[in-house]
Amino acid sequence: MPGTVTDGHQIDADRIERPQRAAAARTLTEALWFPAALFLGFLFCFAPALHAPQPHHAKVVVVGPALERQVDTALQRHYPGGFDITAVADAQEARRAVLDRDAVAGFTGGRSPVLYVAKANGMSLEQALTKAFTSVAPEHGRQLAVRDVAPTVSKDLMGTTLVYFGIAWSIPGYILATTLLRAVTFNRPRKLLTIMGVAALFSIVGYLVGTGLGYLPDKPWAMAIAFLLTTAVATFASGLAPFTKQFFPAVGMGLFIVLSIPTSGGVAPAPLLPTFFQYVHAVMPLANAVDALRGELYFDGAGVLKPVLVLCAWIAAGAALLGLDAWRHRRTSVGPDAASEQEDVTEPPVDDPSLETPTPTALPVHAHHFGEPVPALVGTVSDAEQQSIGHAIVTVMDAKGHQLVSTATNTNGEYAVTGLPEGYLSIVVSSSGRKPVIQRRLLRSGSVIRADFALHDRHATPPRTSGT
Repeated sequence: MPGTVTDGHQIDADRIERPQRAAAARTLTEALWFPAALFLGFLFCFAPALHAPQPHHAKVVVVGPALERQVDTALQRHYPGGFDITAVADAQEARRAVLDRDAVAGFTGGRSPVLYVAKANGMSLEQALTKAFTSVAPEHGRQLAVRDVAPTVSKDLMGTTLVYFGIAWSIPGYILATTLLRAVTFNRPRKLLTIMGVAALFSIVGYLVGTGLGYLPDKPWAMAIAFLLTTAVATFASGLAPFTKQFFPAVGMGLFIVLSIPTSGGVAPAPLLPTFFQYVHAVMPLANAVDALRGELYFDGAGVLKPVLVLCAWIAAGAALLGLDAWRHRRTSVGPDAASEQEDVTEPPVDDPSLETPTPTALPVHAHHFGEPVPALVGTVSDAEQQSIGHAIVTVMDAKGHQLVSTATNTNGEYAVTGLPEGYLSIVVSSSGRKPVIQRRLLRSGSVIRADFALHDRHATPPRTSGT
């Protein structure tokens, strides 16, 4: 019945082409939505937060209740909502409030008005405070004297170097979490140990580079804060990935780049951010690490406890998410092969949603040329007499039973697939009139696996093999 065979082949071709068209549409959507989300994130976070830095509820102390009322009235006239003014007893207490980080500035009136500031909080904040109080000083004396009570090292003229080191300790932590998703043979404890080991290495190297080049003061406790920052970002991102799946890049980059960098205190210290972004600053790991580093390196440890606790909370939240994911997998793990598979995989593979995740795609079988996709799975399909079977259907599924791709063998019985995720794969081969066969193979990063199949007639008895 040649016509029947031809019709059958046409049906098989239609079965393959429809999923491929749907996969192409899905690939286009996946390629576009993330850049669009990132574009909007940058547009609505960086510009609103940083386009016009000015004081928003910046805490300032002044000497005496009478001066408090006068300064508050003057500043509210020029900077509505810009400053929160509190009275202290004398100039020494005003200076101490800045050093204790209870206020960003202290002001004394009289014939020789003095403004106490801390360059370690950022030069842009120092300049904004100086500008604001220069307009107030003539009402209380002659010329304003500005005194820096916490100067930075000579190579940190802008007071922003800590932010750049914080970014170096933060964003690689997020990248570490995405790369560990590919390590499907690592269980959760091993991943956590890897995170802590890498965090320790980064903190030590970053600190040695910073102090060696003169960018950071030589205070070793800064390494502990750097360690907490990298660990917090990597642990939370690792715990978040199984729950956000393909949306993980958008969520992760939204948290640790789009929201974190403009609120970190670099271009605009927290008192110069709009109120909403000040709230974001209070909870972001990068911002809290920068606050803790400033307190440790320039303020003799003042104000370090709160940001350190925030970093620890991020670590605890990440560990809790990892534990929740482990509990969820234990609840849903079923099947007769679960016990035997436990010897090979101590943790069920997690879908890798990193930016580089390719789409599973069938390839034409020919010699690979430069610039073309490299196959991850190849093989042949033959019958009991080792004769090639063309148009056999090859279906590849992931460890959870989700179909990744379906293709058909060529006239020589060959097939090839690329874009498969690392981990355990199930390959099912079927052909009209023959018994389907399944193989389960482990695909490791950068490797190519081969799966050859021999199909027998449905009513034939497969040959007996010796051994176990």
